[in-house]
Amino acid sequence: MGGTLVVVGSANADLVVAVARRPAAGETVLGGDTRVVPGGKGANTAVAAARLGAAVRFVGAVGRDAYGDLLLGSLTGAGVDVSAVRRVERPTGVAAIAVTPDGENSIIVSPGANGALLPEDVRLDGARVVVASLEVPVPVVEHAVLAAERAGIRAVVNLSPVAVLSPDVFAVLDPLVVNEHEAAGLGNLLALGVRSAVVTRGALGADVVTAEGITTVPAPKVDVVDTTGAGDAFTGALAVGLANGERLVDAVRMAVKVASLSVTLPGAQPSYPTQARMNRSANSRP
Repeated sequence: MGGTLVVVGSANADLVVAVARRPAAGETVLGGDTRVVPGGKGANTAVAAARLGAAVRFVGAVGRDAYGDLLLGSLTGAGVDVSAVRRVERPTGVAAIAVTPDGENSIIVSPGANGALLPEDVRLDGARVVVASLEVPVPVVEHAVLAAERAGIRAVVNLSPVAVLSPDVFAVLDPLVVNEHEAAGLGNLLALGVRSAVVTRGALGADVVTAEGITTVPAPKVDVVDTTGAGDAFTGALAVGLANGERLVDAVRMAVKVASLSVTLPGAQPSYPTQARMNRSANSRP
């Protein structure tokens, strides 16, 4: 691959608890033992891309605490360049995640140190693709996207959680990535001004939306264990494909396979496949 993939986004410690069902308002539900695993949309995306062999730089912020150490260890262990990660006095971001037996999850995020990320923290030198998500301040994401446009770098944004971006930012996204629930709230994605869009649909795969129409990429059938971080695995793999010069629909095909493999193991980053695992999966198909 020519050039680096730069990921701008959050880094959180995921506190994961298995529950039989989600509690109703005012109700207490007992769960299993808490697992603490590295997560956050940005860090997840960076690790997913690095495990596929990409050169990745992560731009983010963590606290000077044990959770910050956990996240930096996971990133560096996957081969991610963390020279643009700033350690701050605020606590590292935390996500409380309840996972039901069907593998679905409910998440509450406390951003913590992620909220301290600044536009001047963004480093795009050597980048071929920039991918950002919205668990960090919107001005940071907008700065990264517009700086990428000026430098001739392809910009991808996973608009999760959904936030209002300026028309100038939407106009350079290629693609905008959202899940089916986010897409339903946004309406006509191309009307936002984006160059292209990708809508992830879980077990149904993903839709590629361009001015030429919609192309559906189906997902393979797998045994779902935990869907936590599957969308981030998708975005990381998509960005790798684009950085490798693949057509958008071909990059989405690879991303769907990566995300599908990720849900067969528990956790976010620990579940992400390496290129070797991808190859074994392909060779094992009838």
